[in-house]
Amino acid sequence: MPRPPRIAILGLHLEVNAFSPATTRQDFEQLSWAEGEAITAGSRTPVSALPAEFPGFYARMDETGPWEPVPLIVIAAPPGGTMEPGLFPEFLATARRRLEAAGPVDAVYVGSHGASRSAEEADTDGAVLAMLREVLGPDVPVVGTLDLHCNVSDRQAALADLLIAYRTNPHVDMRERAMDAADAIRARLAGSPRPETHFIRLPMVAPSVTLLSSGDLPYAEAMREAARLRAADPDLLEISVTGGFVYSDIPKCGLCVWASARAGQGEKARAAAQAIAARLWAERARFHRPLTPLEEAVAEAAATGTDPARPRLILADVADNPGGGGGGNTSALLAALHAAGARGVVLGVFVDPALAAECHAAGEGARIQAVFNRSPAPFAETFAAPATIRRLSDGHGTGRRGTMAGRAFQLGPAALLELEGSGLRVVLGSLRRQFLEPAMAEIMGVDLEAARTIVVKSRGHFRAGFDQLATPDRILEVDGPGLVSPVLSRFAFTGLPRPLYPLDPATEWAG
Repeated sequence: MPRPPRIAILGLHLEVNAFSPATTRQDFEQLSWAEGEAITAGSRTPVSALPAEFPGFYARMDETGPWEPVPLIVIAAPPGGTMEPGLFPEFLATARRRLEAAGPVDAVYVGSHGASRSAEEADTDGAVLAMLREVLGPDVPVVGTLDLHCNVSDRQAALADLLIAYRTNPHVDMRERAMDAADAIRARLAGSPRPETHFIRLPMVAPSVTLLSSGDLPYAEAMREAARLRAADPDLLEISVTGGFVYSDIPKCGLCVWASARAGQGEKARAAAQAIAARLWAERARFHRPLTPLEEAVAEAAATGTDPARPRLILADVADNPGGGGGGNTSALLAALHAAGARGVVLGVFVDPALAAECHAAGEGARIQAVFNRSPAPFAETFAAPATIRRLSDGHGTGRRGTMAGRAFQLGPAALLELEGSGLRVVLGSLRRQFLEPAMAEIMGVDLEAARTIVVKSRGHFRAGFDQLATPDRILEVDGPGLVSPVLSRFAFTGLPRPLYPLDPATEWAG
């Protein structure tokens, strides 16, 4: 009886914002750092701290026949700055050492975010694939999954047998895309030749608020066209349309389209990728989404608090989204809502470990002078108000909706503060996490159904978790300060490929 296939597994999950503080080893250890059999154990547990791809990959491989996992290393950190010196070389060396020690493998699954960079390497994802090819040679199948906000290099497209990107934003299909990767590996091991891929990177970037996969946005329309083409032709194995992550500020940034077809059908891949890329380029002027001025957002929150006929409101503090490298600690919107006396407001998650520690020292029910950002940082100004500590928590919970459904989360030592005068309630956390899941408030005893206005430090993923709380017309994306502002002209980019639309309006693309 032939032995079951041995599949190596590794991944690096980090979305790098070059304008944010450096990402450290501690950032990974506080979220997920797993090596060897810990990956298998974490992937087969009901509530996993690993990225959702890995439980999905394991489940699909288990469903489709015998196999032997060869887990190498999987690390994940919240979006943040460039990986500190030494960290990526350690990751790469660990992956290589474990791979070489494992003996022959039949295929590799790489479940990475796709927008990382390190102090030593701009194209970290390409470097991972290059290491795999150095060790394994050109014939061992390598299949990868990527976040929709990945930055893809020509090297990645050439080295991988198949790359599969998420198709939803907010991201709720990570598990399914990993299952697609498992099916692709099974097909290659059954004798299917390596697919033929045509890859295009457009000379354009887009604010992340324009990259939702539903609605009448041009990106959503391109995603629907990709789905139509995939469904219409079984020779097209994959069509990915990725928005990129411009804040990584590296040469491979940009909207990308690639299509992979069965061997011998490369022309179909080329035609599909070209058609979608041309469509995106023709619609480039529509990649603009007006933000709501902060003053208007505060006025609407104040009106909502006093008028029961107004539906519930969600204010998205998009420029301070920890899910894109923001600090989760800008105080401009908080201070303005408090000054306006807006009623029925819940804001989360405000990241301030020092203030959270003060709350835990004072105890539930204590009245304190809450000083947010006692040590100010860029965009994070100090704000103070008398407050009562309503609830304390260790910050651990399990998501129940959207991108975090069934997944463990941790906010670190957390507190619920109620500001005197306005009654504004602040969910306070110690770890940088975006407010994308109702359970993050519920562990603090907050009933979001009773809130009149919910303020989320998130860019878009909250839409999958909070969709039952407000209709799209009652969600306002606020133009506030922060490290992830959708107004790209506010950033001093130095590493992007230029010219690049819309930073360089006269940019041309020959197609």
